[in-house]
Amino acid sequence: MQDDLKKQAAEAALPYVQDCRILGVGTGSTVNHFIDLLAPIKHRFEGAVSSSEASTVRLQALGIPIVDLNAVGSLDVYIDGADEINSNLELIKGGGGALTREKIIAAASRQFVCIADQSKLVSRLGAFPLPVEVIPMARSYVAREIIALGGHPVWRENFITDNGNIILDIQRLDILEPMKLENTLNNITGVVTVGLFANRAADTVILASEQGIKTLSL
Repeated sequence: MQDDLKKQAAEAALPYVQDCRILGVGTGSTVNHFIDLLAPIKHRFEGAVSSSEASTVRLQALGIPIVDLNAVGSLDVYIDGADEINSNLELIKGGGGALTREKIIAAASRQFVCIADQSKLVSRLGAFPLPVEVIPMARSYVAREIIALGGHPVWRENFITDNGNIILDIQRLDILEPMKLENTLNNITGVVTVGLFANRAADTVILASEQGIKTLSL
């Protein structure tokens, strides 16, 4: 059932890309449905900027060319999922490990449309462990700094990001001020980026539930 809801959310995002030449495309199971749904309309797009190697492979299999973000500058629309979403459309992302490239594409996009099933909407962020991408040599130092902030960092062992870095998943966080925490964590030396999307939150969230599609925007 949850997979069906993910597909419904992905379908509801298609109208947002009707007039796009170049798409921003995220990563994850819900985005996989979105990519698959592009097959009948792939001729409309000149290309896509992809946030991960996994999404790149899937897009190329459809025949959609991959474009370097440096070559296009800014994007009209970025479609991606989330691990948690609050009422301010602030997100936790990075469960799949692509948070840095996702954050770059979100920052470079005029509209960020987040697609998810209803279970991802929470009253407060933090039950889902917060991913932090870290330069490998800084792992222990960053972990100690996170502990000092009250978090419990867990090294995601046997996982390397597409950028060649490691991830610490911060557990036991109750995120009362997402923007403030995002800035604090980003300022720790050795942190590449943090999976809090608060400074650049979603513009629109499409949520699928058994009752239908609900669209949230600020």
